[in-house]
Amino acid sequence: MIGERAGFPESFFTFDTHIDTPTASLMREGWDFSARHERATDRSQCDLPRMIAGGLDALGFAVYVTQAARTPSGFARAHDAALRVFERTHAVLQQNSATCGIALRADDGPRLKAAGKRAFYLAIENSYSLGRDAGNVAKFHALGVRLLGLNHMLHNDVADSSTDPRAPEWGGLSPFGREIVAECNRLGIALDGSHASDDAVWDLLEFSRTPPLLTHTGVRAICDHPRNVGDELLRALAAKGGVIQINALPVALKNSPGDASGLTAATADFLLKLKDAELTPEVKASLAGEWKKIDDAFPPPHCTIDDVVAHIEHAVAVAGIDHVGIGFDLDGGGGFPDGLTDVADYPNVTRALRARGWNDENLAKLWGQNTLRVLRACEAHAAR
Repeated sequence: MIGERAGFPESFFTFDTHIDTPTASLMREGWDFSARHERATDRSQCDLPRMIAGGLDALGFAVYVTQAARTPSGFARAHDAALRVFERTHAVLQQNSATCGIALRADDGPRLKAAGKRAFYLAIENSYSLGRDAGNVAKFHALGVRLLGLNHMLHNDVADSSTDPRAPEWGGLSPFGREIVAECNRLGIALDGSHASDDAVWDLLEFSRTPPLLTHTGVRAICDHPRNVGDELLRALAAKGGVIQINALPVALKNSPGDASGLTAATADFLLKLKDAELTPEVKASLAGEWKKIDDAFPPPHCTIDDVVAHIEHAVAVAGIDHVGIGFDLDGGGGFPDGLTDVADYPNVTRALRARGWNDENLAKLWGQNTLRVLRACEAHAAR
């Protein structure tokens, strides 16, 4: 069985809630999702053969758009950019329909697995692409979106970000952000507080009628990074029924003097330069070069599987085993050469946890059951 060969029992439903492959790889001219690639040659970390090699049943396929001008024309460009990524993602999955399928309901994932297919739950990362129109939530829902992230590294019209160097803009969620939360609740879309400020996550816990997710986040007790969450928030997330999916972004995995603050500040400063720009083809062409300069100037700390395990086990100790999952943020900065290069390496995490005494029941919760429970709760609320 595929799962057994990859180190997972076949009964597991393995679900990583956040990967940036749609924007990072599928939009490349001629890039083939059905062919095996290597990170060393094209920087990609996910394709269908590597999913199979890693025993991965499902992914949260994130559509990310870089934040630029918060103006009518800037919002229109961002919205159109997101639509193009969705169009390409649908086309790729349709081309591979014999082995892939879009999950529109929580239980579509296990159903697709039973049919021998990989499942893809579509997501928005950074609600900047909504513009200031709450009606776009329903538009994206019709395109298959079932997870929606509030923001990215800068404040937007929905919520404050954890990494924006400026003072808070809203003190948490904006009034428009509360409207977005209500609309997601109505439609059964799971809300994602990754990247949001602590105050915004507190607001999300207060105003959402459904349990939220933190689809690619770490714990601050292990790595003191602003996008990670503290124990008090972890306990509150668990009390609401939510789940934190542990990230594998090196700078948010491991404290490394100078690296974390320098990389985060450099990235935020670069993004702030775009705050009055529009995502023209010329601006987008410049992004890759700027990201490479930042990567070269601030190499990530050296991480191992043990660093990932430390975050997982602390989150479990604080929030409980029913409230922790996996969201490694590959193709978006997550992963590292020593044991988690791409999705084919996911069994390494399970092996490390087994060595620490984890049993199959708890591993199954971590790898997918906890997340499916939240998605079912969102659907049930929408049905009511």
